[in-house]
Amino acid sequence: MSRARSYRFAALLLAAGFAVAAISPASAETLNIPVESHIRPIQTSVLFSEMFSNFFKESDGTTYVQTGDIPAMWLRDSAAQTIPYIRFVPSFPDLRYTFFGVIQRDAKNVLVDPHAEAFSADYHVWEDKWEIDSLSWPVLMAFMYYANTGDRTIFTPTFHKAMQTIVSTLQCEQHHATCSHYSWPKPVPTIATYNPDTGMIWSAFRPSDDPVMYRYNVPQNAIAAVAMKLLAAFARETFGDTKLASEAENLSAQVQTGIERYGRTWVTGKGWMYVYETDGYGRDNLMDDANIPNLTTLPIIGWCATDDPVYLNTRRFTLSSADPYYYSGKYAAGLGSPHTPKGWVWPIGMIGAALSTRRRVEIARAIDMLDASDTLNGLMHESVNPNDPSQFTRPDFGWANAFWADLLFRTVAGYRAVDFVRLDTVTPFEAFSDIPAITPLFTQLDNSAQVTSTLGELLSQHSSL
Repeated sequence: MSRARSYRFAALLLAAGFAVAAISPASAETLNIPVESHIRPIQTSVLFSEMFSNFFKESDGTTYVQTGDIPAMWLRDSAAQTIPYIRFVPSFPDLRYTFFGVIQRDAKNVLVDPHAEAFSADYHVWEDKWEIDSLSWPVLMAFMYYANTGDRTIFTPTFHKAMQTIVSTLQCEQHHATCSHYSWPKPVPTIATYNPDTGMIWSAFRPSDDPVMYRYNVPQNAIAAVAMKLLAAFARETFGDTKLASEAENLSAQVQTGIERYGRTWVTGKGWMYVYETDGYGRDNLMDDANIPNLTTLPIIGWCATDDPVYLNTRRFTLSSADPYYYSGKYAAGLGSPHTPKGWVWPIGMIGAALSTRRRVEIARAIDMLDASDTLNGLMHESVNPNDPSQFTRPDFGWANAFWADLLFRTVAGYRAVDFVRLDTVTPFEAFSDIPAITPLFTQLDNSAQVTSTLGELLSQHSSL
């Protein structure tokens, strides 16, 4: 019996032990997902396209992760592209070498230029836009990898130095005017005036790579506050670096206080809401962008619980026509971005909304819309025209591919989130974005068997990973 068939056989035996009805073996090449009034089969290999198309082993022992159709490695994207697959390391231990390589490559990239967000395969800066979340995502990925695998080999001297650089850079950008030497050479439509005493971190660009309107981007500050809590934990536990841990904890507390004081506003008829950006003087930008982190996905990054009242007020706004970047059409509705044509919806925006809700109907609707917009036959696009899905930007958006896989792993195959384990969020503790499955238990078990079988087969065919 082949290795892949052994995996499938073992998984089906487990399913038989728990299912209330007999399960008929399904094709090892498809996953069953509910769309509208029928069950739609999709190839499970598509869910692993990221690992086998965009992850490249390098001679220095690192892993270069391309963001899809752009030949560069974004700090943010590479971490997000890795996180959904961490859950498979216990079953497929050889994957740890690949993910160890991603963590070390991101650390080396940070040390090249902590203000840059993207790098080429030869460690040159691809784009030097200062975005707070670029230094936050690698921390989240490393902590989530360690918390879910217990693999301490990632804590190398290079990684330690990168963590020190991340904290010192974020601290400096809290006091941008008096500390930082960063500047963007081209004119941008950013309002320069800001309150320098908010405790939050100054930013030049959003996660979309578009310039900010106001200097304090709230979702980016939120992910930084969470990342600093995590960094403090392994600085103390694995490096014994109490100085770094204390600095990270203080930074997290200052940013959190700044968001609570300046990053929320009272809106008549809506209540307290988070704002997307603020200048710290009372001028706020009420909107949301499809790129993550955004306001809609605050639970995903560990900032708050999905039932937090301020978050729910914010979500009702961001996923409505009141948000200037929420669009709807014949086939889809969801968040767009000033980064792409007006009126176009981002699949990653729909996926992010589904990953941050406890309502099964919202998850099912997102899957229906993704199916109707014809993105399931291949790879995810950056954005699509919701009235004509044949019109789109970017045929292969790596981050969206990985998050689509994560959505299906969790909602139709019954996998738990790759979580932060014991992270305290701003509101009372809740498991990391604890969203429900939308398929019956026997379907989840069969789907998870398909996933396990496919990954085993792919790994046997791609020894280089």
